[in-house]
Amino acid sequence: MQGGFDGTNIFDKDEAEINNAAVVADMDNVSRGRNNGPNVMAYRKAIQLMQSTTEVDVQLLLVPGIRHPAVTDTLIAAVEERFDALAIIDIEQIDGNGDNVVGDDQQPVVNASADQFAGRLADSSFAAAYFPDVVMTDPTTKTNVVVPPSVAVLGALALNDKLAQPWFAPAGMTRGSLQTTLETRVKLSKNDMDALYNVNVNPLVAFPGNGTGGTAPTGGVVVWGQKTLQASASALDRVNVRRLLINLRRQVRDVAQTIMFEPNREATLARFQNAVTPILQRVQKLSGIEKYKVQIDTTTTTQADILNNSIRGKIYIVPLRAIEFVSLDFVVSNPGSGV
Repeated sequence: MQGGFDGTNIFDKDEAEINNAAVVADMDNVSRGRNNGPNVMAYRKAIQLMQSTTEVDVQLLLVPGIRHPAVTDTLIAAVEERFDALAIIDIEQIDGNGDNVVGDDQQPVVNASADQFAGRLADSSFAAAYFPDVVMTDPTTKTNVVVPPSVAVLGALALNDKLAQPWFAPAGMTRGSLQTTLETRVKLSKNDMDALYNVNVNPLVAFPGNGTGGTAPTGGVVVWGQKTLQASASALDRVNVRRLLINLRRQVRDVAQTIMFEPNREATLARFQNAVTPILQRVQKLSGIEKYKVQIDTTTTTQADILNNSIRGKIYIVPLRAIEFVSLDFVVSNPGSGV
């Protein structure tokens, strides 16, 4: 109990809102308990509840506006444990004095924020980070408010799944348009975008044009990147590929539940493989994978597996990659060259 009869000091705005500043205050003051502080523990307990796959079914998990690693690292660990969800995190923002941004009166600095995040050494294909905060209209008060990027990115993911499939990149002018976003709090230059992308943070960019929001390529704020936080280069360092595997895993898991407690024999293995193959065929038809192979038979399930009441299988896939860079050469030719 800290502050009042219910543990909350109602005279402290940050404590009452349990916001990021309150989490930072817990971690910066040993007398408040740091990792065991009331605000940090409140979020950690909530994440722990969402970690259970038997009780909670989620595909995306985020804690908007809470940026401290004490909470966001716990969030990443939770989705890695679940293995069937993606975490969207907001990174810590650093101002020109090197201080943590905890109020609207502080202006984030891109390079300092990128360096701070790089120092965390975050490494997970189950999480993605975005920057900067954006301005949106509160539908209740009809006033413009600053919100963390994760709030806007949820809209982009919803738009992506409405227009296409989870294995398409939730970025760019078509599927990454932030339709309810008015502007970004920090205007990013090309160098700023590169600095963020180099540390696996996806930029939110306000391109010039005649309008804000919307899907037209003439203006508005868009998600301009789709990296996960995986450090090593592989297909899993992209959001669309991780979401592809999450989607496939969930579909195959549903099929697997239908053969639970069936006789462990060759006919059951063949039945399982025949039920999984159409899932891969559909995803391939919808531009999710280039090639695949399903192998669930006596070569993957050994006698030892049978004695252990288990079956084993392998699914090989080659995911389709998204275009993220375009390189063109313009060649000036003389008249009459036949071009």
